Amino acid sequence: MLVRPALKEYRTWTTDSRRWSLYSPRPDDIVIGTSPKCGTTWTQQIVSSLVFQDPRARSISDISPWIDRRFAGPVSATYALMAAQRHRRFIKTHLPIDGLPLYDDVRYIHVARDGRDAAISMHNHFSGYSKANLDNLDRIGLEDPIIAEPYPRVPDSAADFYRRWISTPVVPGSSDGSPTISYFDLEVGYWNERRRRNVLLVHYNDLKADLDGEMRRISTFLDIPVNEDIWPSLVNAASFESMRAAGDELMPLLKKTLADGADRFFHKGTIGRWRDVLTESDLALYEEKVRQKFSSPLAAWLERGRLVAGDPKQT
Repeated sequence: MLVRPALKEYRTWTTDSRRWSLYSPRPDDIVIGTSPKCGTTWTQQIVSSLVFQDPRARSISDISPWIDRRFAGPVSATYALMAAQRHRRFIKTHLPIDGLPLYDDVRYIHVARDGRDAAISMHNHFSGYSKANLDNLDRIGLEDPIIAEPYPRVPDSAADFYRRWISTPVVPGSSDGSPTISYFDLEVGYWNERRRRNVLLVHYNDLKADLDGEMRRISTFLDIPVNEDIWPSLVNAASFESMRAAGDELMPLLKKTLADGADRFFHKGTIGRWRDVLTESDLALYEEKVRQKFSSPLAAWLERGRLVAGDPKQT
């Protein structure tokens, strides 16, 4: 049952919330919503292992469609793919939750990461776009009257990228985010919905610290029983090392969009890389943005995760 429709429209070079207008949910659908480079593919692989109950690497784009992605052809093809799926569907989005229709019988998993780590990872990803991908993003931007400009080229320096990301908006009404939707606004939105029974907040740090435990938590949320006989193989399939080794099977389309394909996508997966990149003045910008946008419990959870800062549903 629909709780509320989408409240806001979001359009960037890569994302268009209008593509959700044709979405017709199944009662057990799963939506995985994140800001870019916060553990999206990791969580898709976890959910894939749980849904299929086997560790085999499958093409993520085939089994877990990204509805709001606007650079991969007509949305009708995405809905045709979804209609043909007979497994329990799990859908990717990079939209804030107020850009999505909210249903009480759909499960929403939000995955978050410290914004400084996300920004540094975004720089590595976006700076590897192929020429063909950049040309396509240019066309999308120039043809959309809301954007009306080519895709912004990524600075060579990760610190320079971070400074633009934290100070330059793309979406009207935001104060940051370029070339994506504001990380800060997106996190506030999901946090505000955290106590809904069908919303689960997961943190990158916790996946790193206790993958087994977090996968059990996700499995419980999705009402999927744990089969202890195969469980170790499912956890192993969701490790960073296994996913990187199976990168071409998991992400075959990356050969077209990223210069180094899956090798660049599955780059390091580490925590705290920003410490070697950002200056004290850069960090002061982040701290000020956190003070402006986040409550103290949200700031603590985004920096340290549930295992350290506590369960978001209890704060």
